[in-house]
Amino acid sequence: MPDRADAHASGVNRRRFLAGSGLVGAATALQGLMGQTTAHAAGPGAGNNRGTVAADNGGYGPLQPAGPDGELLLPAGFTYAAFGRTGTPMRDGTPTPGRHDGMAAFEADDGALRLVRNHEQSGGEAFASPSYDPQAAGGTTTLVVDREAMRLVDSFPSLTGTIRNCAGGPTPWGSWLSCEETFTGLDTADPHGYIFEVPVDADGPVEPVPYRAMGRFTHEAVAVDPATGIVYETEDRGSSGLYRFVPDTPGRLGEGGKLQMLAIKGDPRYDTRTGQRAGKPLAVEWVDIDDPDPDSGDSLAVFNQGRAKGGAVFARLEGAWYGDGAIYVNSTSGGDAGLGQVWEYRPRGRSGGQLILVYESVDPDLLQSPDNICVSPNSGGLVLCEDGSGGDMLRGVTDRGEIFDFAALNSTNTSELAGATFSPDGRTLFFNVQSPGITYAVTGPWSHGAL
Repeated sequence: MPDRADAHASGVNRRRFLAGSGLVGAATALQGLMGQTTAHAAGPGAGNNRGTVAADNGGYGPLQPAGPDGELLLPAGFTYAAFGRTGTPMRDGTPTPGRHDGMAAFEADDGALRLVRNHEQSGGEAFASPSYDPQAAGGTTTLVVDREAMRLVDSFPSLTGTIRNCAGGPTPWGSWLSCEETFTGLDTADPHGYIFEVPVDADGPVEPVPYRAMGRFTHEAVAVDPATGIVYETEDRGSSGLYRFVPDTPGRLGEGGKLQMLAIKGDPRYDTRTGQRAGKPLAVEWVDIDDPDPDSGDSLAVFNQGRAKGGAVFARLEGAWYGDGAIYVNSTSGGDAGLGQVWEYRPRGRSGGQLILVYESVDPDLLQSPDNICVSPNSGGLVLCEDGSGGDMLRGVTDRGEIFDFAALNSTNTSELAGATFSPDGRTLFFNVQSPGITYAVTGPWSHGAL
């Protein structure tokens, strides 16, 4: 599959995509959180922030049953459309696969919106061909949406034969990087644990090509720095690393590059999981992973290489997003209370930078187990997808670092919420409910509040 270095060749307007991704102003809300954290020490860990609840629920008021069918609780004035449900036939008659997860929205040159959506399925028959592994049921589907009618006009398989496609991330050159959150043994001719690329303009299943140089491990999400083309990668396991892939040619990931793991300068094998102080900058360096694609059944093979050279350890790194020259990542179970942390990495040159804890939750009523993250192109505010133990919500964060509730399921369904992403014009927020597998498109008076 060819890489997409030219966004116009991909059928996606790069300028509008960058604006819609929240790349401008993305740091504002997290900087607000960090400001509060340093000013309000609270909770069981010194320097941790309980968070401040936004007045009038972020300016939107309380949640209430929303139209058309009352499936969601949203602020007054907001409504939604639901489509892409598990089992509904796609263009070729194939039933829509389940376990909807990470997703990104793009604007095509014809004015339509395109969503590329992950499916975190595991073993089973591939749902289309060509497939990477005929006995793997994960992959991606692409949805084409009429932006005015907010109606699904087309859907089709776009990547098949992969396993546990959890998250990933959009690229500035008009593609989606889909990550396998698994590391299987070598009892198959097609080992898993890779990143695959799906051009947004693909109109059917792409030829699946694993990017082996980007590492074989339990992937979660990626975020791309458009200034350098460096791809930052998170690892979702109890003891995880934060990685970066420095491509030989920016925008052409299949041509190879160098995989590295984050380390704290002067403090090898640093442990970020507990005992951290928000707002304290930690100087960063990067250590090389000599064998990013190990011929091994050990899921720790890449992680252990980095740790042996002094790499830092995190607790379940999941969502990632780029904004305002920095990479933001969620540590889902990090912190003294195990409720989650939000970290900022800000590059300095090609080899260094600084890592800062900007938020650590000590109250599950405010935030529990943050997973996917995205930034509003309207305000720079954040949307965090929870994946906790109870009824999960979409939490908003204002540009002053205040937390509020934005959306919830109006049912006893406690399934994971995932894949939050705004349309490039900021008019629509899309997100997924993993089970039974539904994509929602939320519209309303965004200007009335913090998103």
